[in-house]
Amino acid sequence: MTLQQLLDQGTEQLRSAGVPDAGLDARYLLLDTFGLGLASFLADRGRTVDGLPGGAEKAQAYEALIARRAGRIPLQQLLGVQEFMGLEFFVNEHVLIPRQDTETLVELVLEERKQRDLDVLDVCTGSGCIAVSLARLGEYRSVTALDVSAEALKVAEKNAAALLGEYDGDFRLVQSDMFAGLETKETEAQPGQEPGKAEILPEQAAGKAAASRDLTRPALTPQFDILVSNPPYIPSQVIEGLEPEVRDHEPRLALDGSPDGLKFYRILASEGKRFLRPGGAVYFEIGWDQAQAVSALLEREGFTQIRTVKDMAGMDRVVGAVLGAAADNGHQAPGRSRETVRTIQARPMEQGI
Repeated sequence: MTLQQLLDQGTEQLRSAGVPDAGLDARYLLLDTFGLGLASFLADRGRTVDGLPGGAEKAQAYEALIARRAGRIPLQQLLGVQEFMGLEFFVNEHVLIPRQDTETLVELVLEERKQRDLDVLDVCTGSGCIAVSLARLGEYRSVTALDVSAEALKVAEKNAAALLGEYDGDFRLVQSDMFAGLETKETEAQPGQEPGKAEILPEQAAGKAAASRDLTRPALTPQFDILVSNPPYIPSQVIEGLEPEVRDHEPRLALDGSPDGLKFYRILASEGKRFLRPGGAVYFEIGWDQAQAVSALLEREGFTQIRTVKDMAGMDRVVGAVLGAAADNGHQAPGRSRETVRTIQARPMEQGI
């Protein structure tokens, strides 16, 4: 059997299983299994598999991957990687696979918040794709990323270690159920720890930045300039109708936004302002039909300059806002004129990735 025949066999198996883009997925898996680039495959596709180094074993591995993909396991989980913002992120079954739609949020932050002396908080970080991208591309002073899942944080930690080697800022991973890990609480000093200070245990160094986990709560409520989140926002009853790749193989914890899909936006809007400095900005990814509801939640909590940004497909994708003077977060913010809630079209960044 030649390489081309092996590819054709895999393509047909995926097509019969109803896998979208069967030919493309079969080719990706073949190239990855045999360690070939597209040019090398085109040059060697007429060669017999048994005539290639380790060909028989690689063919068996390929057939096993095709069988798993036919079972609707996502391609990215089989390959273990997904590109996002021009960077290659490790992914597995414990995290939501980064989507191109989410790049709209990252690009918007980078476009609107160019100062480097800013502190960023990412809630529901998952793979860390948003937090790591903002740290690397925005070079912000600090980026703190929260997630309730310990397994997800392991993935984010691996990505931070791989991608933040040149980052000079402070990058932290905190296991936290939404903002609970940042609550103001006096902590007892641990051995070798100053009273009132949080214990931080670096697990993997990412250049000069330590990807670390805060295992006790900070003594003071931290303050940030930017709050970003891609929270679970799919209504519970909608999940069962999603593609099997999403419904059966991506973590339900990262998908389910409660019956109306708005549970986590309520928490972000009502509690998030306590962790923002005056004039701090929020950027939330949303479902295509959630702009009005999320904007109303933010307006009710005193946020101003609320607007919706569409993704490159023309769908509502990000709601942004600024913490206004009316927000009761314990700060005296300068007065701001309230802008009409508006919708703008995302555009490619001037310096594309």
